[in-house]
Parts: sequence; C-alpha cells; structure tokens
Amino acid sequence: MTRPVFDQQSITPWEAEADVVVVGSGVAGLTAALRAAELGLRVLVVTKGRLPEGNTRWAQGGVAVVLDDAENDGDSLAAHMADTLAAGAGLCDVDAVRTVVEGGPAAVEWLLSRGARFDTDSSGRLARTREGGHSAFRVIHAGGDATGAEVQRCLVIAAKGLPVLERHVAVDALTTDSGAVRGVRVLAAADSTPGVVRARAVLVATGGFGQLYRATSNPELATGDGLALALRAGASVADLEFVQFHPTVLYTPGATGRRPLVTEAVRGEGGVLVDAAGERVMAGVHPLGDLAPRDVVSAAITRRLASAPGGVDDHVFLDATSVEGFAERFPTVLAACTEAGIDPTREPIPVVPAAHFACGGVVTDRYGRTEVPGLYAVGEVARTGLHGANRLASNSLLEGLVMGRRAAEAVAADLATDKRVEAEPRPGPTPVAPVVERATLQRLMSRYAAIGRDAEGMAVAGSVLDVSTQDIPLWTVEAVEDAALTLVARALLAAATARTESRGCHVRHDHPERDDRRWTRSQTIRLNPSGQPVLTDPILEDVA
Repeated sequence: MTRPVFDQQSITPWEAEADVVVVGSGVAGLTAALRAAELGLRVLVVTKGRLPEGNTRWAQGGVAVVLDDAENDGDSLAAHMADTLAAGAGLCDVDAVRTVVEGGPAAVEWLLSRGARFDTDSSGRLARTREGGHSAFRVIHAGGDATGAEVQRCLVIAAKGLPVLERHVAVDALTTDSGAVRGVRVLAAADSTPGVVRARAVLVATGGFGQLYRATSNPELATGDGLALALRAGASVADLEFVQFHPTVLYTPGATGRRPLVTEAVRGEGGVLVDAAGERVMAGVHPLGDLAPRDVVSAAITRRLASAPGGVDDHVFLDATSVEGFAERFPTVLAACTEAGIDPTREPIPVVPAAHFACGGVVTDRYGRTEVPGLYAVGEVARTGLHGANRLASNSLLEGLVMGRRAAEAVAADLATDKRVEAEPRPGPTPVAPVVERATLQRLMSRYAAIGRDAEGMAVAGSVLDVSTQDIPLWTVEAVEDAALTLVARALLAAATARTESRGCHVRHDHPERDDRRWTRSQTIRLNPSGQPVLTDPILEDVA
C-alpha cells in the first residue's frame, strides 16, 4: 500500500465547522439535512461519492404508504402495520412501526411539495402496485421502476443550497472526554488528504454493507463505514444477523459485485418463479405464493437450487412473459436484460438471490438518537425496530423520509437545550484497525454467512478472519472501507452464531425451526476495550 503525503501523524490540512454534519447523501441523509436547514441549523453534508450517488437511486420498487384515498382500495394504516409486523417475524418494535407507517402520508406529501413526480393512473391518482408481503396495492412508484432515481433527483435539486463535501469518507468520530461526539475526521477519496469537520451533532446516514458479499444489489459505496464509525464511537448495534437477500437480481455467469435488480413489482404484476424444468418454485411454499416475504422466497430459491440434480444449478428464472406493457412498466429492468442479451417479453429472466438490505444497524430510538450524546443515525445504517427480522418490501424509502425528518427535529431540539461546555476534542493519530483482504472476506461471508448458515461454517469463517487479519492505518478510503467490512463481518458472525434458530432472513441449517420460547428479542453488540464486538443486552428506549 502506497503511503500518502499525510501520514498517521496528527496533520490536519483543513478544518470546517457546522451545527450538524450529515454523513451520507441518500434519501435519509438528504431528508435530514434539508429539514435541519429548515430549522435554522448550519448543515454540512459529507458523502463518499458524488451527491446523486448512493443506494437510493438504485431502488426500483417504490414507497409503501397508505394515502388518504386508500380506503377505496380496502387498505388502511392498520393493515400496513400488520404486514410490516408479519414480515418482521416477531422482532419489530410496534411503536417504531406505528411511527413510520403513520408518518408516511405527510412524508410523501412533503416530497411531492419538493417536486417529486410519481406515476399516476388514468384518473390522475397516484398509481399503486403490490409487492411481496403486502396485502394491498399500496406501493407508489416513479418512472415505472425507477422510484429511487426520482426520489434522489428531487432531493439533490432541493439540496443545491446546502454545503456539500463530496468524495470524502468519514473515518471516525471526534469525541470529548465525556464520550460525546463533536465532529468527524474525513479523508479525500482522490489523494487521501485528511480533514476535520467539527460539529455539535453528527448524523450518520451511510446505508448498508452489501459489499460484504460477492453478489449484491448494493453499489460499491455500501461498505458499512457508518456502522463501524458508530461502533468505534461507543454506540451499540443490533439485529446484524438479519441480512435480507433480494430473491431476484439478474444472473450473469461469473459476475460479482453489484448486480442489476429485478424489482419485486414484476411478480406483483404477474411474473412467476420457475426452475430449469419449468416447475413453479413457490408452489405450496407460502399462502402468498410468488408474493411471499423476501426471506421466504430467497430461502425457497436456495433450497430449490441445492436440490437440483447434482446440485449444479446456480439460478432460477422469473417468467414475466405474460406481464402486459412490460417495457413501459419496467424500463430499468428491460434495459438491464437487453444489455445481457435477454428479451424478458419473450423469455424468462435468469435470476438469483443477492445481498440487498441490512435489517439491523446502529441502535436508535424513534427519533434517530443513539446512546452516544451527539450521535444520530437514520436509514439503513440504523436499527429503529421497524424491520425486525425481515424488511417488508418498499418500507426503506418510507423509513428514510419519515426518520430523516424526525432525526433532524431531534437534533434541533437537543442542541437548543444542550448547555454543556467541554474542551473541543483534538484529533489524535490516524486510527489503526484490523483489515482482511476484501476478496477473501467476501468469499467467506458468501459461503458461510449468507442465506443458509450453520455453527461449523461460521466457526470456519471466524477462524480464517482471525488468521487473515492485518492491522493497517486508516489513511486511505480503501483501508477505511475494508476495516469497516472486517468489523461488520465479525459482529455479524457473533450475532448469527449466538442466535440458535431460524427467523426471518436469518436461516440456520443446524437450527431450522423458529424458537419463540428463547428468541423473541433482539441481540445487541458493542465493542469491548480491545475493540472486539461482544454481545450485550439492552435496547435503547426513546429519549423524549
């Protein structure tokens, strides 16, 4: 590794100040930044890529929300809550679910007021579709299957007046002697130039950690940086064992990294999953058939592939040839298929499950607060209790919109009453962290800690991680990312090993049954004094 000009000595070429620094530029981060600015706070957005990049723009399905006219469709807030709780398999926080679901209509109205353009039906009403786990047509969408891109476009335009630091990664939090967070240390992606952003609050909205696996729907930026930063700052994480694998990403032989998503709405409009022999994959598996929750569908596909003659099949097919108006309804999927030489209007689409969404994350209350003063988290990086053991489709954009606003309002309220006077923290030497080479890490996690797991395999993964780790100074973006992935992998393995049951998107081959006598609770993890992730007990309560 080439040593940059600025090394591990405490050299800081530049410093900046803000009331709140928002780390991340997806739906949760930009919503929070915009709301904080509306409340009069000085805001600085730090993003690892460019402002329009991140996971939000890849979201195809839509926003699950019960609007005022939902009664015409036989829908209700109570039904949306019930579907969310059912998908979460007994681990959702009911109050968190109610908060997000009930906050949905106002959040969507706010987004529309900012210029978002959602698809409408022939009567001019917002068009709705249905996705896996939903009992009603309540998912609004944009551009057919480009909802995330439209949401991101709208928020980026709205954020044009905000100060933004692009192509910088947040390395770690600056903390006072009492442990309160008062800013972040950052690195420039281009040349590793370090800097410091001092702030009275830090709001982390960095998304998930899909790059922990060889196949994922997540962009290259999804490396768990914010989760690792929060852990090192003293925060707890929970539910990391619940990694949702999307049942259908486009299969291309030999491909790794981000793969094009084939939105669940294709099945909502009539597409069906079949194996190489043309047999229905979901027949007799679940009452909702092809629209069962994602964990059920992904596990069913995995079982079908494992039971193939010789165990050689590595994908199934999504037959959408009967879906009318496919090209107009799903232009993004069509473009990806066409590039791969597939005509989805005439032939089944080859698909495979891939890492998609982290249901767990940094433990927060229903206002985005962590247990560390000055540190907040929203979006996929956070664990509010909304998703439990498995996320209901299209609840993530909803969560980002609702919780982004709530967290900004909590920051404003907390700063207005915070009268503490402490010496400003000084950034020490560049941190040194354990790192495992990324390709090795991805192979281990994909083989031993993906959809199907067992104690023996996870023990192998843990042992290989132990012998493959090197301590490396975090003086490049690559080092920061790989250190984050290594820490997340260790924490995930600890949680998945301890949970001796199968629940939601945590599937144990050696413990295939759900155990409601012992496991109707979340597991929390913190770092011990030596920096190792260890299991703890408490879950954060609301700090009103």
